[in-house]
Amino acid sequence: MTTTTTQTPREFPDTARVDAYDKVRGATRYGTDQNLPGMAYAMLAVARIGRGTVRSIDRSAAQAVPGVRLILTHEDVQGLASAGFILGGGYGVQSLQPLAGTAIAYSGQPIAIVVADTLEAATEAAAQVRATYDEAPFTVDFAAPGNRALPQADLPLPKPAFADKLRGDADAAYAAAPVRIEAQYRGPAQHANPIELLGTVAHWQGDALTVYESTQNSGALRHGLARQLAVAPEQVRVVSPSVGGGFGQKNSLQGHTVLVALAARRLGRPVKLGVTRGQVFNASGFRPASTHRLQLGADAAGRLQAITHEVQQQTSQHDLFPSSCTEISASMYACANFRGRESLVRTDTHTPGFMRGPWEHFTCFALESAMDELAHALGQDPVALRLANDTQVDPQSGKPFSSRHLAQCLTRGADRFGWARRSPAPGSMQAADGTLIGWGVAAGAYKAATAPAVARLRVSDDGRVRIDIGGHEMGQGIRTAVANTVAGVMQVPVRQVSVVLGDTRSVPQHLTAGSWGTATALPAALQAAEQAMAELAALNPSRRARTPAQILKAARTPFIEVESRHRAPGQPEQIYARLAQGLPSAAGPHYPEFAAFSYIAHFVEVRIEPHTRRVRVPRVVSVADCGRVASPRTARSQVQGGVVWGIGAALREVSEVDPRYGGFLNANLAEYVLPVNLDIGSIEADFIDEPDPRINHLGVKGLGEVVMTGVAPAIANAIFHATGKRLRDLPIRLEHLL
Repeated sequence: MTTTTTQTPREFPDTARVDAYDKVRGATRYGTDQNLPGMAYAMLAVARIGRGTVRSIDRSAAQAVPGVRLILTHEDVQGLASAGFILGGGYGVQSLQPLAGTAIAYSGQPIAIVVADTLEAATEAAAQVRATYDEAPFTVDFAAPGNRALPQADLPLPKPAFADKLRGDADAAYAAAPVRIEAQYRGPAQHANPIELLGTVAHWQGDALTVYESTQNSGALRHGLARQLAVAPEQVRVVSPSVGGGFGQKNSLQGHTVLVALAARRLGRPVKLGVTRGQVFNASGFRPASTHRLQLGADAAGRLQAITHEVQQQTSQHDLFPSSCTEISASMYACANFRGRESLVRTDTHTPGFMRGPWEHFTCFALESAMDELAHALGQDPVALRLANDTQVDPQSGKPFSSRHLAQCLTRGADRFGWARRSPAPGSMQAADGTLIGWGVAAGAYKAATAPAVARLRVSDDGRVRIDIGGHEMGQGIRTAVANTVAGVMQVPVRQVSVVLGDTRSVPQHLTAGSWGTATALPAALQAAEQAMAELAALNPSRRARTPAQILKAARTPFIEVESRHRAPGQPEQIYARLAQGLPSAAGPHYPEFAAFSYIAHFVEVRIEPHTRRVRVPRVVSVADCGRVASPRTARSQVQGGVVWGIGAALREVSEVDPRYGGFLNANLAEYVLPVNLDIGSIEADFIDEPDPRINHLGVKGLGEVVMTGVAPAIANAIFHATGKRLRDLPIRLEHLL
């Protein structure tokens, strides 16, 4: 795999990850790496039916396993409250709290937690828990006949965020358009499979609880646990300095966490639970299955006259996980007439959730595939068609974009890829051995969101700088970006800056997701560093001392400490109260004076073996518009990772449901097929690197999620170019090409 990038501003040097050394030598500590004196081990026992009610639980065989200390079922935790669904004003991955009652809503729902002296004993005993049920009919197949689609506009969901999106008269304009494309695209359920599984260590010291858990949202864990345990939030500390992969899966309070805390309190010992890979498939949010019906109408020159986008998306019986797909399709291209309508279909699963590019990934697959179909129908170059429909004004809100360099992404990407050498006719490019060659292009977009943040910075007379800031390090490089920013302002080596993240004993912790981590943390870090420099300047009127350490020593001041706060454009001062409660507080893409998105263009080459039809992706060129690039090395890594995710989503990944017993059939890494190193070729990453000063003073926008959007349609479009076969369902498999 190779990557390249453009020259970056001097103030953001291409430094190594500040946590790289600790990672490679095994010093980085994740949630369940904590090994405390006297610690016991827990394992979950789960329901094996698709839906119903627990009639009885027999724990006698489990209790007979040597070393078992505690078994908790619904009989032992009566009155346990839900922490509430994070999209409904609560803190949890879903509103249903396991063990809170006898109802079984889905296969894999926990029915007991078993605690023992060893992991082996806990695992064996959990397998010995026996339950009898009154079973009920269920459906896990999103596309099953008889499933009813519930229009979001008619549901109790926040408006206008989840209402229909309308402008002009899309149906009349489509009917009158000289060139029309209509197609339906289907996306499967998918699961994020980070290397690190879900897990918790809970430790009580008197009335104070400390929870070690790898999470994207330590603030939600703190306040959600306080609600469930009926204690003050100040009595709960959540520690999550590093996360071994999140991708949305760890963005709120998991159902098992309070059970571990209850077990630890009853035993008077620390308790550790590691959720198994198979259980994770039925424990935390997943990308819901969806269908997208697109209509594009254009004039003979290719200018869009109408877009209609109708979405049906899976949700659970107990929560509404709303769709926000039309947010992208309504704003992607200039078009006077748009109709977006979204509906939900209830299934007997746990509540779906956020997985990288949650709605935007498949929205871009549908929209960008349809754009490629339109280009083919018009006989136009796909890049030229997108450029002809570019806009600097958000078509939906009528506001100007804070910045939009999608056209530059497309033109620079085409140049780097060698797009001018593409023979446009499908099937016209072949290698000497008969291998079919296809070149495809697609664009992607993701909202440029920002959340409030608090930063506390301390400079010591030994030269060390410590900054505590709201945020979580999931491998995306936020710690490096913050250290780069602070070191640049304070003119100290990056190695002297330590960044504290994910600890609720520190400053308030906001959910790190939605590609707002960097755009949220860096402005607060910049302000704190500038405040510290101002205080140091006041201590150094003669300007004889040159470094912060020299200034403090000369002033006989052991340290100075400052605190800064930063919020999104247009957010009121009261937003900090919501932040302090651990509730999501992000803004965007629509702000009072502008709309803001990040963009990317992907150019993909596929090679298809003529007999087996095996698809390879030897080459990808991706050009991103994410504002100023604050950490070039980790930004390149984000693009690489997003492209790999897109290849997996296009060609490999699907979570297969079990219509007989409920749950997911391929709940393991042997059968949930992911890309491996041999599937990945050259990935070239480039950045426009133009600051967006309207979004924040640094001009940074999100990158982590936009990098995945557009990859899958670029691959599908390349496959069409190679074979002449238009495939509208993901993943694309060998049998689809035979």
